[in-house]
Amino acid sequence: MVPIGRVGTLVSVSRDGKTGQTILDPMIKPATGPVRVALVEDQPLFRTMLERTLAGATGLHVVAAVGTTTEAMRLLRPGFADVVVLDIDLPDGNGIALGVTLRRRQPNLGILLLSAHDAMDLLLDLPQDVASGWGYLSKTSTTSEEVLIGAVQAAAVGETVLDPALLAKVKPRAGSDVARLTDRQYEVLRLLAAGLSNAGIGEKLGITEKSVQNHVNATYATLGIDADPQRNPRVSAALRLLEESGPAH
Repeated sequence: MVPIGRVGTLVSVSRDGKTGQTILDPMIKPATGPVRVALVEDQPLFRTMLERTLAGATGLHVVAAVGTTTEAMRLLRPGFADVVVLDIDLPDGNGIALGVTLRRRQPNLGILLLSAHDAMDLLLDLPQDVASGWGYLSKTSTTSEEVLIGAVQAAAVGETVLDPALLAKVKPRAGSDVARLTDRQYEVLRLLAAGLSNAGIGEKLGITEKSVQNHVNATYATLGIDADPQRNPRVSAALRLLEESGPAH
């Protein structure tokens, strides 16, 4: 993982005894450091679980854990965090709208959406200027430390990660470009969209990393994804999978 956007480190902690919210103050500005993660989740117990899981992960540092859009807008000024983990449903606003606002204020901010519902297709309705590099996990999947931490790490480098458990429940729509993929290419695409690296995909499927890259290249060709330096092809591929898939019956 390559950390991005480092502008602060943490030197003090304050905890609100009533809400259990954590806020850490950035004081020094080193060139590198751990990925700074902010949590916006209104359920205190779930927020605490997320905070403990991410705080214990190597390379991650939780800089804030709050429960409302109001608190998030006040605290999360540009450069405060590298990734924001957002609940979609908040008591005083919508997590997606909050994410759009935060991304426009800080274009390299990674965003990971959490929801109790299967609503990955919400990513397809994002404004075009902020559409890339969002992740989506169901709250059920966050109980897997590996999935949660991997999604946060992917968000830190601008990748789109989709919930692997939800991806397992969809299939390509008939007549779509995704439906034209071979079984192996589709399997590689699904794992890519779940945030696995080529090495991770190879390990999962028992094939070499070179073979994985060959399948990835063939998948890009079938989907018409070119090597545009302005767009991450893995993000484009993940969004195409989401756009051209539906519930498996």
